[in-house]
Amino acid sequence: MLIHDKFADVDVLGANLQSIVDGFGTFSILGNRILLDEGLGTEGRDGSISFEKEKWYPLGTFLRAFERIGKEFGAYMQRQVGLSIPKNAPFPPTVVDIDSAIQAIDVAYHMNHGLHGVALFSPATGKKVDRIGNYGYERQVGKKLIVSKCSTPYPCSFDEGILTSMALRFDRTSTVTHAPGACRTRGAAHCVYHIAWK
Repeated sequence: MLIHDKFADVDVLGANLQSIVDGFGTFSILGNRILLDEGLGTEGRDGSISFEKEKWYPLGTFLRAFERIGKEFGAYMQRQVGLSIPKNAPFPPTVVDIDSAIQAIDVAYHMNHGLHGVALFSPATGKKVDRIGNYGYERQVGKKLIVSKCSTPYPCSFDEGILTSMALRFDRTSTVTHAPGACRTRGAAHCVYHIAWK
């Protein structure tokens, strides 16, 4: 079973589609083409793309777009898309420092994915449905180090981009590295990232 088939009943909010366009920067027409080829969005006369930010789109189709980005442009471009996610996805107002930023990724991730038009996390009830993996958070005592175990269906370079963007938002000295060992590109169920700062 292909990974995108496993999530056939899960949707992603349209606001997240903009991250692919933004990730391509001045070459956004290439990102537009991939999204349009996958049936995501509507093409304008000038080759631009439009989509509804509050509409749910099939996650499986979105994941196929990521596969294409990886095959055609490599992990670097998948990381660039991840770096642009925090600009487009809503995050809770409780995000005030690097710790709350990394913790908020999992909440925002579940708010931006849904089943049958209902988000997988409800801020009103605090209830989360575990259906799409998680972005972990574990602060190392006495160190400026957070360990994040990620088990999402997205490419690991994309996850690294999201973690990097959120960490840099609150500490410009922060770095994110993929820990040695388990990696989803080699069939593991998760990847582990170290977020460190000075």
